[in-house]
Amino acid sequence: MSETAPQTSTKVAGNWSLLGHDTLLIGVMAILAGCGLIYEYLLSHYAGRVLGSVESAIYAMIGTMIVAMGIGAFLARWFKDPFTAFAWLESLIALLGMSSILIIASVIALTYTLPHTLSSIYSLPTDSLLDGMPFEQLQDFARFLPYVFGLILGIFIGMEIPLIARIRQQVYGRFLENNAGTIYGADYIGAGVGAAIWVTIMLALPIMQAAAWTALFNIIAGLIFLWRYQAHVKLSKLLFVCHFLLLGIFFIILNNGSIWMKDLSNVLYKDKVIYSEATKYQHVVITERLSRTQPTPINDLFLNGRLQFSSVDEQIYHTMLVYPAMLASNRRENVLIIGGGDGLALRDVLEWPVKSATLIDLDGQLLSLFGLADQPFPQKPEITAKLTTLNKGALNDPRATVIVADAFLEVEKMLDQGRQFDTIIIDLPDPNHPDLNKLYSDYFYNHVRQLLAPDGALAIQSTSPYHAQKAFISIAKTVKHAGFTHVEQYQQNIPSFGQWGWTIATRAGQPASERIRTVTTLPVASNWINKNYLLSTFAFPNHFFDDAKDIEVNQLGTGKLYDYYRQAWQTEDELYKN
Repeated sequence: MSETAPQTSTKVAGNWSLLGHDTLLIGVMAILAGCGLIYEYLLSHYAGRVLGSVESAIYAMIGTMIVAMGIGAFLARWFKDPFTAFAWLESLIALLGMSSILIIASVIALTYTLPHTLSSIYSLPTDSLLDGMPFEQLQDFARFLPYVFGLILGIFIGMEIPLIARIRQQVYGRFLENNAGTIYGADYIGAGVGAAIWVTIMLALPIMQAAAWTALFNIIAGLIFLWRYQAHVKLSKLLFVCHFLLLGIFFIILNNGSIWMKDLSNVLYKDKVIYSEATKYQHVVITERLSRTQPTPINDLFLNGRLQFSSVDEQIYHTMLVYPAMLASNRRENVLIIGGGDGLALRDVLEWPVKSATLIDLDGQLLSLFGLADQPFPQKPEITAKLTTLNKGALNDPRATVIVADAFLEVEKMLDQGRQFDTIIIDLPDPNHPDLNKLYSDYFYNHVRQLLAPDGALAIQSTSPYHAQKAFISIAKTVKHAGFTHVEQYQQNIPSFGQWGWTIATRAGQPASERIRTVTTLPVASNWINKNYLLSTFAFPNHFFDDAKDIEVNQLGTGKLYDYYRQAWQTEDELYKN
């Protein structure tokens, strides 16, 4: 880029005029800082979906972009004309900010469909599929793309502060003692506002709409800058045209981006995606497929890319979660379910002669999708109809009380109220995120123990004893550490998941397995379970618990269980399996 005009040409007379320039530049900087932070969160959020390990992906993306911004700050010195460089920079950031996720999704979809495309081109048999290292490497590269775009965007964002600082000095026509402090102050405040917008607004929007609206502010800030300083910007007319083209791209992505993303996401699942939405807390996907062996379509639920249940075999999972604890409890009048927003565990609990069943789940939008009435979320009647058939409308049963809240806090409220339950069932997702880790801690289980009646039983979903053995055993040791007298574990094969495990505990008296052993007849009929079969699930292979003494309790704040879980699954390619 060529040299800028002499500083004297950029000087303006009068304090009021300088104040106007400063207000514009500082305002533009604050807007761009907010946009930059939201782009960072958007890429981190999407990387978590693509890579499966949400927490690791988010931290890695933030770290990548921070390093990239440092590189960008160094590279900004290459540009001799800060006005022109800054104007072009904002165009590029807006373009990449609103299109990068769409580009990443397109490339990922291409790598997943490539084997099928090549098979079709070369007329290979329908039962054969091209596979091997080249295709795996292409898919790995595509899934690494969020970091590539994060690096590029980070470099561009890092150039903003040095360039705007030089522009400000040229406007004033002299060296400014607190120039860096003023610019960084605007940057920090703008980033804080951007974080607040992300939490309160953007998280609830489809990811492409969030990217488009963020880019719009980038475009507007760029247009304001360009309008005010066009005399100092080379090729300013061309830049005006580029900005108006960006506005056109904005409207196209705003109207079609979510549809395109849904179509591209469909490629990542083996079945047809019939629902795909981001709630405030997680990304929810429901797929559907037809089977010759099933009279009705099979629906699967994915949260953040991980399978939560398949309607073809969820009955096995929920029977194993609910039935042992209900059978081992002396009474079953009042039951507490923590998690289980799909209503399936509640459905099985209501098969028993309960007086009341209380369910606590954080995600009101998920509960609404599964049929909970009177929730202020957009309705999907055709999807909800399928799901309420599955859970038999349990969420609206007159015996059920559904509380939309953080279970960690709600349990403490219940303790203050002196509540007590005959049976407690914890049906949470696996501890694959630090926010979930606290609900698997000794502190939480101690509170749960105090809510449980002395002759009651607690059952906990405890991940796979085969894939995540240390995490599985750690859950039992944590429950024991929380003060439960008898803690046991059991397992069963779920076709959609493989070998799966649960933890069951009692406060006093006999262990759950002994209570079950003394039962003569099962009080509630089951298509799946009988007494001998149930008792057999408490058996584990030889030496399974040999290393239990070396496995640590998951204390609140340590994140030990999360570490065990992440280490166990980091080599498992579960993402989008079906």
